[in-house]
Amino acid sequence: MLQRERFLVVNHYWAVVQRIVGVLLVFFSLTMLIPASIALLYRDGGLRAFTESFAIVFAVGVLLWFPVRYVQRDLKIRDGFLVVSLFWTVIGLFGALPLVLVSRPQLTFTNAAFEAVSGLTTTGATVIVGLDTLPHAILFWREWLHWIGGMGIIVLAVAILPMLGAGGMQLVRAETPGPIKDDKLAPRIKKTAAALWWTYTAITAACAATYWLLGMSVFDAMTHAFGTLATGGFSNYDASLAHFNSNAILIAATVFMFLSGASFSLHYLCWRAGSPVPYLRNVELRVYTVIILVASALIAAMLYVHGTYDSLKDAIIQSTFQVVSLMTDTGFGSANFSQWPSFIPILLMLLACLGGCAGSTSGGIKIIRLVLLIKQTYRELMGIIHPNAAFAVKLENRVFSDSVIRGIWAFFFLYVAGYAVMVLMLMALGLDGLTAFSAVAACINNMGPALGAAAANFAPLSVPEKWLLIIAMIGGRLEIFTLLVIFTPEFWRR
Repeated sequence: MLQRERFLVVNHYWAVVQRIVGVLLVFFSLTMLIPASIALLYRDGGLRAFTESFAIVFAVGVLLWFPVRYVQRDLKIRDGFLVVSLFWTVIGLFGALPLVLVSRPQLTFTNAAFEAVSGLTTTGATVIVGLDTLPHAILFWREWLHWIGGMGIIVLAVAILPMLGAGGMQLVRAETPGPIKDDKLAPRIKKTAAALWWTYTAITAACAATYWLLGMSVFDAMTHAFGTLATGGFSNYDASLAHFNSNAILIAATVFMFLSGASFSLHYLCWRAGSPVPYLRNVELRVYTVIILVASALIAAMLYVHGTYDSLKDAIIQSTFQVVSLMTDTGFGSANFSQWPSFIPILLMLLACLGGCAGSTSGGIKIIRLVLLIKQTYRELMGIIHPNAAFAVKLENRVFSDSVIRGIWAFFFLYVAGYAVMVLMLMALGLDGLTAFSAVAACINNMGPALGAAAANFAPLSVPEKWLLIIAMIGGRLEIFTLLVIFTPEFWRR
């Protein structure tokens, strides 16, 4: 009798997770109708691939949802971790379907999965050569994966699907980047998610309009805006933004990438207040800005001194663009920075590890963690000098508990350890040190560009190497904890 009751509890638990994953898959399948419409409009041969993919994903979603459609239970924290981990893994694999079924480019499932996961996690690492000649529907799909993955498709679902309202905060907590996940913009999580997505959509529209006014076609402006706001970095051209040969477009992209690397909650608060005061008071944004300015000035000086650019103006534009692109983990290209002189390529890779602000679409460690770790280090030093005194870690008149600081140290340890293990595994599989170091940096930080053998693209890597980097991309998007926690024995004890 006891075993039967335990089975019913476990079955009920799985049923709730199954229902939500099924609903989200149905929702995701509907987004495939948009590139299908693009294929119909341009008659580029991609219609069948997207309609077939839609039918498959929709059917799987319904098959998961229908048997458990009446099961209701509020989500707990562990449920959020499981749903998010499962969904980002499953959606990445299903997102590869159109890339497998389409006639151009002809991709293996491994390459298609790599491209789809790279798009959805806003990494921007690609295995495709010849982007300039691809069907419009495929180009749109790659950028669309960026855009819905940028703010998080689960956050979008919480905003518009009432059936996910119960326990929706647990999904947002499991998916949202940054160490502080309980701040709400509105009393109800649905309104918070909606506020974030409206802000995200409004800035995307402004970016697309700017690109169009600066000379891009409507299609290029829209798709590159998706990649910019998602800090993804996919482009419709092998040369990336260098294809347009326009300093004005580079400057516009720099501005919008900078905005995307800042917190979207902060953008919303400034819009609601009708004032820039929240920007000016935000310590994380100030540190983020100072790092970008200092790094850009240093690299511009190095490029000018070494004669990489004859004009100081070009050196400043190129250095600032590349610093913002790499630090926000967007990965758009304006030049082959791997060929830049001295320590510049390594510095740019290290900036990518820092990433942008918490609550942004960028990857990396996040500036808020860096700031709090510096403050905690200072507190430890003061504790040594004044052992009987009590010091608190404060930021913007807010005292951070020891549990938050411990969580940041744990994240930092897992980040460094995971990074080291993956680099060693890639080297064991045959990659040289520079390629392995930069490839892991590109994927775990959701950045895209790499050095060495992967400087142009990731096509030369072997199948095992690509699957290892797929895991790195998902782990980086979910900030390691969300993915690792489901592999602990305690997670499965009810």
